[in-house]
Amino acid sequence: MTSETPAFDFRAVLLSGFLPAALFAIGEGAIIPIIPIAASSLGASLAFAGFVAALILVGELIGDVPSGVVVARIGERNAMIGAAAVSVVGLLVCTVAPNAWVLALGVFLVGVSTAVFALARHAYMTTAIPLAIRARALSSLGGVFRFGYFVGPFIAAGVVHLTGTTQSAFWIHIVCCLLAAVVLLVLRDPATGARGFRKPPRASRPTVDPTTDAGRPTEPPTDTGAQFVQQEAHGLFRTIRANRAVLLRLGSGAGLIGALRAGRQVILPLWAVSVGLDDSTAALVIGIAGAVDFALFYTSGQIMDRWGRLASALPCMLGLSVSYFLLAWSGHLDARVGWFVAIAIGMSLANGVGSGILMTLGADLAPRDHPAPFLGAWRFTGDFGQAAAPLVISGVTAVASIAVASGVMGVLGLVGAGILLRYVPRYLPRRLR
Repeated sequence: MTSETPAFDFRAVLLSGFLPAALFAIGEGAIIPIIPIAASSLGASLAFAGFVAALILVGELIGDVPSGVVVARIGERNAMIGAAAVSVVGLLVCTVAPNAWVLALGVFLVGVSTAVFALARHAYMTTAIPLAIRARALSSLGGVFRFGYFVGPFIAAGVVHLTGTTQSAFWIHIVCCLLAAVVLLVLRDPATGARGFRKPPRASRPTVDPTTDAGRPTEPPTDTGAQFVQQEAHGLFRTIRANRAVLLRLGSGAGLIGALRAGRQVILPLWAVSVGLDDSTAALVIGIAGAVDFALFYTSGQIMDRWGRLASALPCMLGLSVSYFLLAWSGHLDARVGWFVAIAIGMSLANGVGSGILMTLGADLAPRDHPAPFLGAWRFTGDFGQAAAPLVISGVTAVASIAVASGVMGVLGLVGAGILLRYVPRYLPRRLR
C-alpha cells in the first residue's frame, strides 16, 4: 500500500481526467434541453421533437459496445480526442440543419461520440486509480458529469437569451469539446507519460502488485460456468461471450439501477402535472432535488471504499423502490403536493447514495490490462435500462395510470436489489463487497 500511494499523483489525474469530463458534460448539459425546442423550430411535430431528443440516448446506447473496441485499439486519450472531434462534427450539423431530419442525424452523432468519450474516461480511471480510492474517484467522476448537467442548462439559457436563437446553444458544446481536446493534447497522461495522439504500449502502463491493497486481483473472481478471460487482444464478441454470465446476472442488476434512475427523471415531472403544480414550482422542486443528489456524490464513494459496494447499491435501490411505492400511494391524498416534494427529495437522497456505483462495479469486474471491451458491454446494460425506463413508464401510464407505472418501477427496484444482493458477493472479492 505504501509503495503505491506516493507514486500516485491525484492532482495530475484531476487535471487530465476530471477537467475534460467536466467540459464535455457542461456542453452536453447545455444542449439536452434545447434539442426538442430546436426540432420544433424546424417544423417537427411534438412527437417527432421528442424522438429527436431521444436520439442522443439511442446514440449512446448503440455506441456503448463497439466503443470498447475503439478504445482498446487506439487508447483512452486518443479515443476521447476523437470523440470530441466527432461530436463537433455532429454539433455543426445541428447548427446548420435545414430540417428536423438533419438535426436528428447530428444529435445521433453526438450521442455516439458521448458513449466513446464516457467509456474512454471510465477505462482510464479503472487502470489509473488505486483500488483503495477507486470508488471515491469514480463517484467524483459521476459527480463531475452531474455538475455539468446541472450547470449546462443555465449557460444555455443565458446564451440563447443573448443571441436570440436556439441553435446558438450548440456552440457551447462545440467550444467545450474543443477545450477538452486541447486539455488532452497538452497535458501528459499521469499513468503513462503520453502526450497528444501517441499511444504508449500496454507494457508501459504501471503494474500493480496484486498482493497489495492498492491493486485488484490479477484474475477476476470466477464461479461455476463463468470465467473471465484476459488476453492480449480482446474481440468484441469474444469479450461478451467470455463474460456472458456476469453480464446477464449482475448486468441485469446494473440495468435495473439505470432504469430506476432514468425513471425518476420522467415520472417526477409527470407527477407534478398530475397533482396540479405549475411549471415554475415543479422546476424549483426538481431542481432542489437535483442539488441534493449532486451533493452526495463523494459521500457515496466514501461508503463504497469503507464498507463495500453493497453498502451503497442496496440503500440506493431500496430507497428508490420505496419512493416509487410512496409516490403511487400518495396520489389520492389531500396533502399529495407535500408528499410529492418529500418523495422527490427522498428519491434524490437514495440516488445520491448510489452515485458512481455502476462505474465502480464495472471497474471492479473488468480485466485490469484490457478493461475497455468489457466496460463497453457493461455500460450497455446500464444504458439499456435507462433507455427502456421511459418507455415502460409511458406504456403503463397509457394502459393503466401513472400510479400503476410508479408501482411497477417500485417492484423492479426490489427485483434489482435482490439481484445485487445475490450476485455481488459471487463476483467480487470479499474486501470489495
